[in-house]
Amino acid sequence: MSPRKILAMMTATAALIAGPVLTAHASAATTTDSTSARSVHAGQARDAGLSAPQAARLQQRVDAVLAKDPTARQVSANRMTTAGGSVTLAVPGRGEARDLASPDTALACGHGHLCITDGQGNNYDFYRCGYYDFWGIGDGTFNNNQTSGTRARFYNDNGSERWSNVAKSTGTASWTPVYHIRPC
Repeated sequence: MSPRKILAMMTATAALIAGPVLTAHASAATTTDSTSARSVHAGQARDAGLSAPQAARLQQRVDAVLAKDPTARQVSANRMTTAGGSVTLAVPGRGEARDLASPDTALACGHGHLCITDGQGNNYDFYRCGYYDFWGIGDGTFNNNQTSGTRARFYNDNGSERWSNVAKSTGTASWTPVYHIRPC
């Protein structure tokens, strides 16, 4: 077996081991779909130059987000869709968030979006109105690129408003005390 094939199998195995445990209620089709998706995501990590341990750590971080947010769905090695938009995790060893399914495409904050980069380099892109839990930490940036005059609100753990921002504007913020966000 070639070294590349061995590495691919090791990466896929690490991702599967680090992944969530399937319940007894899971169907064979779900298991096959999940295994197939994990294999694709492991391939994206490998193609991006991540080592097997880096790919496994990335998948553990993805799994942590999936465990916190039942609406989240993994769509690439480091990107998930959520009820409010999407989360793209920073690539291990690189400190920046780029969707590994399209690594040559920079993340952009589209019109109508509230985009946040936390202190770990993770990118949160909110483009649906609602009240959402937020797990960003550290000092980072925001781009409130919503329709002019739209107010984004940031909340403490008890639900009280911590601060707000009116679009269109950008700035820096400490995300560690922010627990919830209402983009619009």
